[in-house]
Amino acid sequence: MAKFTSEEKLQAVKRYLSGNEGYKSVAKSIGVNSGVLHNWIKQYEFAGEAAFEKPYTTYTPEYKLDVLNYMNDHGTSVRETAGIFNIPAPSTLFKWKADFESGGLDALRPKLKGRPPIMEKDQKKSTPAEGSIESLQAELERLRMENAYLKKLNALVQNKEKSPNKTKRK
Repeated sequence: MAKFTSEEKLQAVKRYLSGNEGYKSVAKSIGVNSGVLHNWIKQYEFAGEAAFEKPYTTYTPEYKLDVLNYMNDHGTSVRETAGIFNIPAPSTLFKWKADFESGGLDALRPKLKGRPPIMEKDQKKSTPAEGSIESLQAELERLRMENAYLKKLNALVQNKEKSPNKTKRK
């Protein structure tokens, strides 16, 4: 879908509001779905020309909850609610609603983006102090594993020497 400037959106809405053309004819002439045009008209009705001036915005979880509560309390549609609160896409409200129903208020909080931070050295698993019971037990376990490994290795070498790979002739 092509992006439209605020001026193009405003012209399309004014063409419809002039009464000479219907939703579908205006939408078809500019190459947009009639539902999108309907959303622009609702936004214009509630916020005027300022509805199409969209700086990047982030919404707090409390604001999102207020919008959802308004929609439920007043029985407004998603398009109407998006127009009233000047939210650019009604699909945003569907997402907020689904997130809230699945995870509550915490699901409305913004997600962390990007790569997770590298662990700090002090956050790594702490090693026990030299000579403490924990360090001695860890060393004992390591030595037992090493001993078991060497025994298995020795047994494998002896088995290989006892049974050479000879082929029997008939």
